[in-house]
Amino acid sequence: MIEMPPLQFAQTNGIRMGYYEAGPQSDAPPMVLCHGWPELAFSWRHQIKALSEAGIRVIAPDQRGYGATDRPEAVEAYDLEQLTGDLVGLLDHLNIDKAIFVGHDWGGFVVWQMALRHPSRVAGVIGVNTPHADRAPMDPIALFRKRFGDSMYIVQFQDPARHPDRIFGGKVAETFDFFMRKPLPRKNREPRKDDGAADPPTAGVGASPALNMAFPQMVAGYDPKVDPRPTILSPEEMKVFVDTFGRTGFTGGINWYRNMSRNWERAATLDHTVRVPSLMIMAENDAVLPPSSADGMEKIIPDLEKYLVRDSGHWTQQEQPDEVSDKLIEWRRRRFG
Repeated sequence: MIEMPPLQFAQTNGIRMGYYEAGPQSDAPPMVLCHGWPELAFSWRHQIKALSEAGIRVIAPDQRGYGATDRPEAVEAYDLEQLTGDLVGLLDHLNIDKAIFVGHDWGGFVVWQMALRHPSRVAGVIGVNTPHADRAPMDPIALFRKRFGDSMYIVQFQDPARHPDRIFGGKVAETFDFFMRKPLPRKNREPRKDDGAADPPTAGVGASPALNMAFPQMVAGYDPKVDPRPTILSPEEMKVFVDTFGRTGFTGGINWYRNMSRNWERAATLDHTVRVPSLMIMAENDAVLPPSSADGMEKIIPDLEKYLVRDSGHWTQQEQPDEVSDKLIEWRRRRFG
């Protein structure tokens, strides 16, 4: 298993944040790697090693609510103003003027927002699976409910009385066994009318309305013995996630989702154009954030490149680590020297 650099801590934006750093401190601009849900800075272990060995300074935090970083109690403490403020404070702690922000899954939403809210601190943005979109025409939770129904996991997350935190927390090993797998091959599959391919992305989610996304219930009834999907984690890697979330629980990360309506409301006056060099890395077989969900990004990101990783599901930097690392290094060198 790849060893992480030593864990360090920064006081930032009212919390203590755990982070990992590697590569030469003289390198600029550094790359800040932001994980998604339910993940950790450890999700970037392959990229931390590859980028630092290529002479690139790389920083990967456990973000607010995760791992070694503080987990405030108030739900409102997890809105995008706070999540981006944490990263600004991390740069201040490290005396870094600007960085390239790389984000996967929820981390992708955060890094695109960095370019909108703190443009003076952002040299470039790389989204992994997660596209950037203009502000949704209505509350995203209402959109999710309309398109996917009340059982869709993000809709469920809005109601603590449905206990999604407790469901995952009571089955930590099963949660990661369920999530951390590659999708089954889709060879020779004909597109179906209910695939939702023609539907517009919904607040950054381009999944088919036919897709079952009742993840809490799926985990509650999950039996790994009958799951034919290949795993993407070694037993040692799996243990890192299970041990960490067994200690922290899932509420911190789920609270990010509980701010989606608040984020939407507070973004009404925000200019959604990203004005820095940007790269969108898409995964061919991501069912929730398919490549089609990145259609039209060029309209609000003038300097955008796109790159498709084939034979990868949602956990792209862990499923195809070498290809993702190589692309990050190539783009960084070509655009920033």
